[in-house]
Amino acid sequence: MGKLRNWQLFAVCVLTWGTTWYAITWQIGAVSAEVGVALRFAIAGGLALAIAAANGQRLRFAAADHALFALQGALMYGLAYVMVYHAERYLVSGLVAVGYSATPLVSGIAARLLFRAPLSTRFLLGGLVGLTGVALIFWPEFGKAAGHARTAIGAALTVAALLISAAGALAASRNRPRGLPFWSSIGFGMLYGALTCALVALARGESFVLPATAVWWGSLLYLAIAGSVLTFACYLTLQDRIGPGPAGTIGVMTPLLALVVSMFFEGYRPDAVTAFGALLAIVGNGLMLTPGAPVRVAAAATE
Repeated sequence: MGKLRNWQLFAVCVLTWGTTWYAITWQIGAVSAEVGVALRFAIAGGLALAIAAANGQRLRFAAADHALFALQGALMYGLAYVMVYHAERYLVSGLVAVGYSATPLVSGIAARLLFRAPLSTRFLLGGLVGLTGVALIFWPEFGKAAGHARTAIGAALTVAALLISAAGALAASRNRPRGLPFWSSIGFGMLYGALTCALVALARGESFVLPATAVWWGSLLYLAIAGSVLTFACYLTLQDRIGPGPAGTIGVMTPLLALVVSMFFEGYRPDAVTAFGALLAIVGNGLMLTPGAPVRVAAAATE
């Protein structure tokens, strides 16, 4: 991933994660969220470790390193995704995407508070503009969902997913400066995330019987290989270069692609409000990624 430029890493993340929102809908209902996420990251983690071995990266680490892997994995690859899967049982995927679009603000502000990372007014303004734009895109869905108890449950799960994911991103930003091998770190992190989800599933008494449908397995493999290994590798590389706050702007752009996917596969037709929201999201994202903004969070975290 080191040979790819920042915009290429960004594009891979947006194109892949922008379509995983739709792929997740094929996973819901067949098995529990905990079992589905556990299997997804067990596959992804095994593949990442295989890549690490093929590249000669070490696979033996101290207990302290495994503790860091476990923290990042349980948060980023485990509990956050369980919350997302559960949230989509109560809310349409667009509303969950709107919640995730706050990731840049949460990660950037948290990095400022915890690591003294620089945070510019332009960055905050861009995040707010982008968040407003994504909210406008899905404004009709807000209207449909308003007033229902299911909305409150789904919103709470989405907020939980957002906060857990932001915490995982910050944990990841602390791991790489320790000089831990890239693919080994991702692989063990994903396996710990899978283990976390499996333990939660066992505690809840969930069934581990898997469906035999091609659609379910196809979406699972897409989520595990493209949506997890490939995309997380690109995301964490980008995060190391520009920091967790700016890298989190991927969460602003992915709902835009999810909207396009919905237009092609679900018959969605945007109105003028949606078009204006898309424009705001693009403008906000541009503000947050402006090179002049002091947002080198990862570098600050090593001080």
